[in-house]
Amino acid sequence: MSFDTFLLDHESAIRLGFFLGAFVLLAVWELIAPRRASQTSKAIRWTNNVALAAVNMLTVRVLLPLAGVGLAVFVNERGTGLLNMLPVPYLLAVVVSLLAFDLAVYLVHLAFHAAPVLWRMHRVHHSDVDFDVATAVRFHPIQMALSTLVKFAVILVLGAPVLAVLLFETVFQALLLFNHTNVRIPPAVDRLLRWFIVTPDMHRIHHSVRVNETNSNYGFALPWWDRLFGTYRAVPVAGHERMAVGIEMFRAQRHFWLDRMLLNPFLDERGSSSSDDRKVPASQLAAVKE
Repeated sequence: MSFDTFLLDHESAIRLGFFLGAFVLLAVWELIAPRRASQTSKAIRWTNNVALAAVNMLTVRVLLPLAGVGLAVFVNERGTGLLNMLPVPYLLAVVVSLLAFDLAVYLVHLAFHAAPVLWRMHRVHHSDVDFDVATAVRFHPIQMALSTLVKFAVILVLGAPVLAVLLFETVFQALLLFNHTNVRIPPAVDRLLRWFIVTPDMHRIHHSVRVNETNSNYGFALPWWDRLFGTYRAVPVAGHERMAVGIEMFRAQRHFWLDRMLLNPFLDERGSSSSDDRKVPASQLAAVKE
């Protein structure tokens, strides 16, 4: 049995085990050393965010049953893609592929903010009024399907090695969980880490209610693209403890529920909130638009 075949046969178990292990460890870390106090019920938010993640997994598997690892095996067996056409050493091909995947996610993330129709899908992620590890799995199924298609395109064009695809879907996905985690990291350590990976303090700024802060720090796992393309912001105006996260029109508790998250892209600009919806308080909302 080849190494690629072994990875293909065990891909689902490896991905799920890595994801669950990282999620549990980071959730425990949040309990031990939280960065910010929760603004609302964690039980309601986590139950519905995790339910949305389950819907996403089923949706992507049904609509796009060819997993990334399976596609990589198919491509590499046929020797197609740029990396298979050039004399590139295997480890270098893995590194190049990981950089390409991360850059593609950065660019797609920019597109989801720039194009109104895509923003309506992406705002499901941004409408969470707290910022913790459960926010990392709060994405609309349509966005997940579109992002998966982009990943498939990168695999096809590059001929990405199977190992690179699996690392992207495990280690890099764990970094996505990490950079959404509500944990306190010493400032000196955070400043050092930011040269190599996106940290929670760096990415939290991207979830600010302030528009100019939301339009910064788009990085997925690696921080270099934000610095290279001028979208990096070091600190929020209000400071991390006082900074409000989320979207002003989706602060009603009704928007925390699974059905409303699925409907979110199709709601009007008022969020279709009724007058008796209880809203989570947000400091600094007067400065949402600058």
